[in-house]
Amino acid sequence: MERAGKDGQYARQRRQRRRRTPPGAPPGTLAADPGAPRPRIDAVLFGPAAFAERAIASPAELPIPGDHAVRWINVEGLGDADTVREVGAAFGLHPLALEDILDVHQRPKLEAYDDNLFIILRTPAGDRGWEEAAAANRLDLEQVAICLGQDFVLTFQKRPDADIFEPVRRRLRSGSGAIRERKADYLAYALIDAAIDACFPLLEHYGELVEDLESMVVERPEIGQIGRIHDLKRDLLTIRRAIWPLRDLLNALLRDEAALVGEQTRLYLRDCYDHTVQLIDMIETYREIASGLVDIHLSSISNRMNEVMKVLTIIATIFIPLTFIAGVYGMNFDPAAGPWNMPELGWRYGYPVTMLAMAAIAAGLVGFFRRKGWIGRGRQGPRP
Repeated sequence: MERAGKDGQYARQRRQRRRRTPPGAPPGTLAADPGAPRPRIDAVLFGPAAFAERAIASPAELPIPGDHAVRWINVEGLGDADTVREVGAAFGLHPLALEDILDVHQRPKLEAYDDNLFIILRTPAGDRGWEEAAAANRLDLEQVAICLGQDFVLTFQKRPDADIFEPVRRRLRSGSGAIRERKADYLAYALIDAAIDACFPLLEHYGELVEDLESMVVERPEIGQIGRIHDLKRDLLTIRRAIWPLRDLLNALLRDEAALVGEQTRLYLRDCYDHTVQLIDMIETYREIASGLVDIHLSSISNRMNEVMKVLTIIATIFIPLTFIAGVYGMNFDPAAGPWNMPELGWRYGYPVTMLAMAAIAAGLVGFFRRKGWIGRGRQGPRP
C-alpha cells in the first residue's frame, strides 16, 4: 500500500508537470489548467496619503480609474484563460507574458517589454505551506508572476490559499516603513523580497532534516535510510532549480538601465541579491552533505556487516579446534582391539580432561585475539 501511494504521488507530480499548450501552437497561445481554481482578483490602491482595498468582480473594472499613486492588482487562481487575457489586455501585457503566466512550470526569469517588466519566481506555497508540505513528505513550490509598470504592479498566483504576499499587505495597511511613500518599483521590490524571505524557513527545515539524517546514518545505520537520503537530494535539487536563477534575475535588475526601476530601489535590490547568494550557499552546503551521506551510509552499513562477520569468524575460529577434538573422540574405535585404538576412552578422568583441554584452547584463542586487538579494546597506544 505504501509503495502504491508513492507511485500515485509520483504520477500526480508527472501530470502536474505536463504542458497545457499543444506542440506547434502559435506563440502566445493561452491554455489554462482545468483543475486550477477560478481567478479571484483584488486590488490595493495606495499613495502617500491614501490607502484602499477592494475586490474586483470582473476584469471589465480594470484598470481602476483615479489618481492613485500605485495600483497593485493581485490575481489568485489561474483556472480561466479568458480572465487572465482580459486582465493582461487592461494593462497592456504582452501575449508571451500571458502564456508564461498560465504555464506554471517556468524557470525564474526576467523579461523586459516595451513599457513593463515581467518577472517569474518560484517560492514555497504560502506563509506556512512549507510546513504542511514537510508534514506530507512532499515539496510544493508555486510559480508567482510579477509585472511591473509605471504606476501599477500585477501579481499572478496559482493557489488562492497560498498567499506569500500577506506580510506586504500588512505593511501597507499599517503604513509602516516607507512603502506607501515610494513608487511601484519599490512595491515590486517588496514582493520579490517577501518571496525570497519565504525560502529561508523552508531551507532551515531541510537543514534540520539533514542534521537528523546525518545523526541516524552515523549512529544507527539502516537499509531504509538510503531512500530518505535520495528524497532529500531530489528536494534540494528542486529548490536549487528554483533559487539559482534568482541571482541572474536580480543581477539583470541591478545592471540593466531599466527606466521602471529607480536608483533608490536598486539599493534595496542589492539586499535581495545578498539574500539569494546566502540561500544558494545554504543549498550547496546541504547538497554536499546529502551527497556525503550516501557514502557515509554505505560505509556504515559495510562496517556494521564487517563487525558481524568478524564476530562470526572469531566464533567459528574458536570452535574449529573444539570441533576437531570432538570429532576425533567420536570415531568409536574399540580400545580392546589394540593398544593404539584410542586408549583414552578407558581412562577414569578422560571426559573431564577433554573438556578442560577444550576450555583451555578456547580461552587461549580468546586471549590471543584480544592481544591482537581483534576483539574487545585490544592493545591501546600511549595516551596523548
